[in-house]
Amino acid sequence: MVPPPLKDSPARRTRSGNIFGRIVLVLLLIVVVAAGAWGLGALNRKDAAPPGPPPFLVPIQEVQPGAAAPGSAATPGNTTTADANPLTEWATRVASKTDIPTRALHAYAAADLTMQREAPACRISWATLAGIGRVESHHGNINGSRLQDNGLPSRPIIGIPLDGGPGVKAIPDTDGGRLDGDTSWDRAVGPMQFIPGTWNRWAKRAAADGLPADPQNIDDAALTAARYLCGGGARDLGTGQGWWAAVMTYNNSVEYGQNVFSGADAYARASVT
Repeated sequence: MVPPPLKDSPARRTRSGNIFGRIVLVLLLIVVVAAGAWGLGALNRKDAAPPGPPPFLVPIQEVQPGAAAPGSAATPGNTTTADANPLTEWATRVASKTDIPTRALHAYAAADLTMQREAPACRISWATLAGIGRVESHHGNINGSRLQDNGLPSRPIIGIPLDGGPGVKAIPDTDGGRLDGDTSWDRAVGPMQFIPGTWNRWAKRAAADGLPADPQNIDDAALTAARYLCGGGARDLGTGQGWWAAVMTYNNSVEYGQNVFSGADAYARASVT
């Protein structure tokens, strides 16, 4: 007859250890399940939070060249105010409706007002400039760049070399790399994507500070784009024929013109609601 094991025998200790291990395992499972439940609850609470405003949508309009000009936009600012920056309130209000950065919108509107004084027959609108800025660089916010309060992108915006590759014109260097850093081929530069040769012909400084115009500066780029589109006052962008003739000189592509038209029209309509 084998005597029963003592209380502290190895067999008794083994059984006790097994029970203790099982208890610890159960406790761990309870903790894991509880943590998972808390995480799902937190996720549900986050999903239940009020959503932010939806992004501004631009439906593509397949308008045929010359058929129409974009709709009329709200007139920028009140230039008779004594405010040192009369466009600030207007730009802030319209920016909230269109998702255009306030700084970029200020530049487009200022160019619009300048052209109203210098070439009123052109009838170019800030909305058309915004339509171009949207397509060309997302209003100075492209490829990781961000438009800053001083009007410059956080890093220079420079396009691909125009070396005659697939879908690209061949334009040998015209400025010694001064604007685009490329001494072999020209590249479009700045938030409005000017080719150096075009920039050198139409460039104008927006600020009366005596400095040269800078294609990376949104104010200079918007004003220069307006001057270029107006063609020295020879075009009326208030008509379908005049608007399309101007935009097609910027990029001779129907698809491009439709993209610009769609953005300009959407911005104009949003600004008057």
